[in-house]
Amino acid sequence: MPATPESLWSQAMALQRSGRAADAAAVYRQFIALRPDVVEARVNLASLLLASGAHADAETVYREALALRRDLPEARFGLANALRAQGRLEEAVAAYRAVLAQNPANPAALYNLGSSFQALGEQDQAFTAFSRAVALKPDFAPAHNNLGILHYDRGEWDRAHSCFAQALRLQPGFFKARNNLGMALHKLGQLAEAEAAFREAIRLKPDYIESFDNLGALLLELGRTEDAFDCFMRRAAAVAAPQPAGESRQEHDAEQTAFRGRVSGLIEIEGGGRIPGPAINLRNNIAEISAAWQTRQPQIVVIDDLLTPEALEALRHFCHGSTIWRDTFDGYVGARPQSGFACPLLAQIAREFAQAYPAIFREHPLLFAWAFKYQQGKGGTRVHADFAAVNVNFWITPDDANLDPETGGLVVWDKAAPLDWDFERYNADEAAIRDYLTLSGAVPTRIPYRANRAVVFDSDLFHETDLLTFRPGYINRRINVTLLYGTRDASREAR
Repeated sequence: MPATPESLWSQAMALQRSGRAADAAAVYRQFIALRPDVVEARVNLASLLLASGAHADAETVYREALALRRDLPEARFGLANALRAQGRLEEAVAAYRAVLAQNPANPAALYNLGSSFQALGEQDQAFTAFSRAVALKPDFAPAHNNLGILHYDRGEWDRAHSCFAQALRLQPGFFKARNNLGMALHKLGQLAEAEAAFREAIRLKPDYIESFDNLGALLLELGRTEDAFDCFMRRAAAVAAPQPAGESRQEHDAEQTAFRGRVSGLIEIEGGGRIPGPAINLRNNIAEISAAWQTRQPQIVVIDDLLTPEALEALRHFCHGSTIWRDTFDGYVGARPQSGFACPLLAQIAREFAQAYPAIFREHPLLFAWAFKYQQGKGGTRVHADFAAVNVNFWITPDDANLDPETGGLVVWDKAAPLDWDFERYNADEAAIRDYLTLSGAVPTRIPYRANRAVVFDSDLFHETDLLTFRPGYINRRINVTLLYGTRDASREAR
């Protein structure tokens, strides 16, 4: 006996209530084929499609519903949500305004309108929408949280803190608001409270990588390098899905897979533990190197045999075997603490380095670290400056990999990034940097590549990778480690 519209409706509703969304959607389609005039069936089907991620299909069905009944609020609101989910934010804004024209006292529509404005960078209009939403619904925790984000972006830390705290009073398990509260506390200088907030956000959602990032950065600022690196390693382990790889990473990953003898799309760590003896070579003339740092202008010193043989070999083993190289650049790949470049050995190296050379590092904590692996036949890192006080570049690939012992290292100019340049300009605007170096008569210092050589310099100085001519083969890829200590000194005059 053929199914009747009534039985199909009952079946679809039951399936929807039991959470069997795909089955419910299929039955709603059967119902609509028999009763195309029942607009509620299309609205229910569209809501299932939207929830399942079929945003374009949901848009189509919502429009069909509105063709049947143009004033149906559920269909108008659903259409706006479908447009927003597809990233068509300007259209979504117009659709939410149409919803609010029917019912100005709709806090959900106001919230989604505000979120759309926020994504478009229209902060003032977003602020107005969120404010109206909480005025209508004072217990609307997500709207309080988003108001806090707007205050935070304006540098209004106290107001941001109040908004995040209110969101948490209303919804104590709101992990995003807990993380945001930590960010506001950090800006307010309440560092212990910020740490507690980040840790609570992680407790609430153990795979919430934003809180790991924020906690790790805070711990570095506090000089707790080992704790920070442990946090970053936990963050790397929480990343469950492989990242899409660009061309440089695809080539690197193929070479690494052949070297390791197995495939891994996820992050795997090979070695990297602390070594029992010293990691920094204390037989270098530390007093002479320190004096050179204090007297040379520009501040550039070279330290050969930086690491002990045991540390150098262990770091090579970690860099060759660990699948932490997640960032793709033109001609090279990168690893950051967030992707697992935060092993205990690296923390040991960073701390011992600062302890061995107090005249260079003073009280500057390690704030950033990364490593690059370069592709043979391609260029290196382009000219830029970094936001730090002291920049350390050191190289660990064996010397016999380098075909030209006079190049392969680093070029450092004697001119620093002007203080009135923002980070984007002095870190990425190569044309502006080249013009500035030419007009200012900048003089480059070229430091040739040597294995286990460190170049320590004022991080404000413009620098770039020198010409690279390395042998083919995975273990011959040039590996550069960068450690940044302290923050840029805004009190100095531009040089």
